Amino acid sequence: MKTYKEIKANLKSDISSLPTIKVALLGDSATQFLATAIKGLGVDCGFNINLFEAQFNQIEIQIENPASELHKFQPKYIVLFQSTHKLCVEHAKMGVDAQANLAENRLDSVDRICEAYESSKIICLNYPEIGDGVFGSYCNSVESSFTYQVRKLNYELMRLTAKRHNLYVCDIAEVQNKYGRNFMFSPNVYVCTEMVLSLDAVPLVASRIVDIISTSEGKAKKCLILDLDNTLWGGIIGDDGMAGIQLGHGLGIGKAFCELQLWVKKLKERGIIICICSKNDEEVAKEPFRTHPDMILHLDDIAVFMANWETKVDNIYAIQKILNISYDSMVFLDDNPFERGIIRENIPEICVPELPKDPADYLEYLYSLNLFETVSFSSLDSERTHQYQVQSQRHKFAKTFANESDFLKSLEMTSCVEGLTKFNIPRVAQLTQRSNQFNLRTVRYSQSDIERMATYSDVFCVNFTLSDRFGDNGLICTVILKRIDENAAFIDTWVMSCRVLNRGMENFTLNTIVDIARKNGFSEIIGEYIRSPKNKMVEDHYLSLGFSEMEGEEHDNRRYVLHIDKYCNKECYIKKQVTK
Repeated sequence: MKTYKEIKANLKSDISSLPTIKVALLGDSATQFLATAIKGLGVDCGFNINLFEAQFNQIEIQIENPASELHKFQPKYIVLFQSTHKLCVEHAKMGVDAQANLAENRLDSVDRICEAYESSKIICLNYPEIGDGVFGSYCNSVESSFTYQVRKLNYELMRLTAKRHNLYVCDIAEVQNKYGRNFMFSPNVYVCTEMVLSLDAVPLVASRIVDIISTSEGKAKKCLILDLDNTLWGGIIGDDGMAGIQLGHGLGIGKAFCELQLWVKKLKERGIIICICSKNDEEVAKEPFRTHPDMILHLDDIAVFMANWETKVDNIYAIQKILNISYDSMVFLDDNPFERGIIRENIPEICVPELPKDPADYLEYLYSLNLFETVSFSSLDSERTHQYQVQSQRHKFAKTFANESDFLKSLEMTSCVEGLTKFNIPRVAQLTQRSNQFNLRTVRYSQSDIERMATYSDVFCVNFTLSDRFGDNGLICTVILKRIDENAAFIDTWVMSCRVLNRGMENFTLNTIVDIARKNGFSEIIGEYIRSPKNKMVEDHYLSLGFSEMEGEEHDNRRYVLHIDKYCNKECYIKKQVTK
């Protein structure tokens, strides 16, 4: 982690070309250093953060006054930092009955903010514990005790996220758990400045806030690529053999590798794509996954397995080609400093953590990096590894055909087309948040945004799944149409998973959109392409589908029109699935 001074230096660079994000910071204590760190770390993530910082202890005034600076600012994100220390002072001034309601009152305040600013994303920092020593360990049995109220508040904040889908809890309590209260809070600094965070803690807290913003803006890590020897197990499988590698749940370094694998397994179950990239004979490398009694990971946990004597750079290129995701959404773990350096030099976009020398330290180090921040989770995420395993099979199968048409016909593809349901809304929101390459306008929507759209009569949200002879890809495409007037519909959003590219899904989707437009009396469909750092692959998307460019449009923000009466359905080899 950079120091505060290094983060502040970022603001001296030219950030005028970076996309701007409006963020408001509301706190009950001095937040100037935190504000600077948020802006500085935003630069590292490729954002120009336009930050409004309210004066401390003005949260209610800014929220409730319709003429406030906050209302005029209209932020996309509101960071709410109400400190445990200030809460403790408030608690001490109360009577016993009021103390027992402290958590509920604070929770009601957060709830009202979420409701008042439902079009903004609320990032609420939770409450690191302070042991005030009034009741000792008996505090867990006394509802009015401060410790009881803080623990209740943190628990209820988590529960509130299920009700308010624009609420994200930033877990700085976990940061204090790792680094300690003495690291997070400096009494001397506090009494002189009203700052409740030490200068050393500011970068860590700011990084957790920026991680949430960055992930919400589509910059999420989706894939973990692992070396094998001395990374997933101790020793070299080709030299030491099955019996010689260090791996086990007993005492010794083998325990560290087992626990690392347990963490990787949990990431896989959360939806992170796990791949192997190792210099090894493939069958030798796969043997521990098949037969070693202490292996946590097995071959069905791995989406792409690359073990050969090619360079790791070339193998990562091959992995990227199969997965069709960007390099900056990948993390590569390797114990060898030389290999890490080669990857950084040749693929600078990829994240390559500097693993400690001692494998016992791997896991705690990786915990501290918070590499896999997310703002959403759906039941489909746990199926992602299988979907990419199937994609790898499909990739090999395609090479057996002389032409693309025969390959596409042989896939026997079907698509289920449906509107918004309570089951697919989380996935629809996730697609808008995570899709970068096939994303025509790069507009991000939260789950609460999508839920509101479901109630609008002039918005049509159409969602597509895709299945073929190899398996089900799940929900892979979303189009949001908005009525402009009686004659025209505007494509507000067209996003698609890159793992289904080049299968005719674009044609099938447009055929469906046109059919919906006709049924609703529209005579034209207007599409827009807004250039982003990652969506160049679709800059000619509308032209290739037969749209005409509208006059007077800027190069990076172009609109296109399709006249429905002249449209003939495009050829594709996807059949519409009939739902019961």
